[in-house]
Amino acid sequence: MFSRIFKPTTVCVAVRSFSSSSRANKKVAVLGASGGIGQPMSLLLKESPLISHLSLYDIVHTPGVAADLSHIETPAKVTGHKGPEELGDALTGCDVVVIPAGVPRKPGMTRQDLFNTNASIVQTLAEASATHCPKAMICIIANPVNSTVPITAEVFKKAGVFDPKRLFGVTTLDIVRANTFIAQAKGLDVSKTSCPVIGGHSGITIVPLVSQCTPKVSFGDEELAKLTKRIQEAGTEVVQAKAGAGSATLSMAFAGARFTFSLLAAMSGKEGVVECGFVESDITEAKYFSTPLLLGPNGLERNLGMGELSAFEKKLVEEALPELKANIKAGEDFAAAN
Repeated sequence: MFSRIFKPTTVCVAVRSFSSSSRANKKVAVLGASGGIGQPMSLLLKESPLISHLSLYDIVHTPGVAADLSHIETPAKVTGHKGPEELGDALTGCDVVVIPAGVPRKPGMTRQDLFNTNASIVQTLAEASATHCPKAMICIIANPVNSTVPITAEVFKKAGVFDPKRLFGVTTLDIVRANTFIAQAKGLDVSKTSCPVIGGHSGITIVPLVSQCTPKVSFGDEELAKLTKRIQEAGTEVVQAKAGAGSATLSMAFAGARFTFSLLAAMSGKEGVVECGFVESDITEAKYFSTPLLLGPNGLERNLGMGELSAFEKKLVEEALPELKANIKAGEDFAAAN
């Protein structure tokens, strides 16, 4: 069932393949546009013919980033908005809001450390989004996604504008990594390799479904366990390699742009667009769970579920659920208390 997953060979080719009649006028906001993820992702988004207005927001440096990007010879208008007093203008009229804002992981930083800082940032941006563009598609990149998506949902519920079909936790980097690592291990063309990843977006909550990979691949038990652990801990691999200089910013920018392009394509009428995403779900006992999603003009059209799992994958899901549910509860508790 996952052979239909929309997987562009590059993030730009996917949108350039559209005919002029397919092009749409979409306003897309990037909140956290001056950061390590926000800048390169905004660069990629500037290339899309599906975007007519790229609205960049951050607390510092956004006018400069916007000026720089505005010189690129692509149609999207770019505006820069700096500070809380300009947040409303950045969001008004938006069709899609992408939120990479927040602090990056550093060596020795626990998930709780990350949560304590980023939860407040995401809550503030979610409140503004619920006020100024309540019907926009909201794409959460800010970590920990397992908690920041529930925070955003609770904010929208309080405002009376929550639509579960329009809120997505962007887990695409896990899929990008799985595709890359599998292709490298098996000598495959990575542009034709597609492995769904379900669950959450940190550590053991990340569950790659190698048994459902296209093309079909096989690994010995030890090799599969090692591959799975690498996919689960790939973020730490980058944090350690950067030695305090940052986290996975460039690959996350690529993945965030890929998800945004897929969503825009579906919103503009392209059929059969499938991406994995962390959404409100009844697939498992966890209130939110990432699975392949069929996207459409109004966001989530159909949750495609987990498919048939191997015994190894079933065990991974069982091990993931307690931590995932705790992460979700932490987000909901934070939103209730603030």
